[in-house]
Amino acid sequence: QVQLVESGGGLVQAGGSLRLSCAASGTIFWLPVMGWYRQVPGKRRELVATITSGGRTNYADSVTGRFTISGDSAKKTVNLLMDNVNPEDTAVYFCYVVMSGRAYWGQGTQVTVSS
Repeated sequence: QVQLVESGGGLVQAGGSLRLSCAASGTIFWLPVMGWYRQVPGKRRELVATITSGGRTNYADSVTGRFTISGDSAKKTVNLLMDNVNPEDTAVYFCYVVMSGRAYWGQGTQVTVSS
């Protein structure tokens, strides 16, 4: 089993910055992919950014150039630095990892951007 604990969510003004962190624990052998998704009420969960164990990153178009994902598969942590946020970034953000072909999710952390 893998447990994911997120931290760093909260309220931020438009144009500001916020950093999300996620730590994985449990019986973990290798995490080939780690990342972040987000969801707003009534909408599907959507990809924000992912990073592979080799350091390859992938970003949603809506956050490219503003958000930066970093991860350390050895330390089992993944972070998301959110710069120049806007109200459309308001959502619950979920940490996500893949291990042995299975996806694991954190409980989510609320990010609210005020205009």
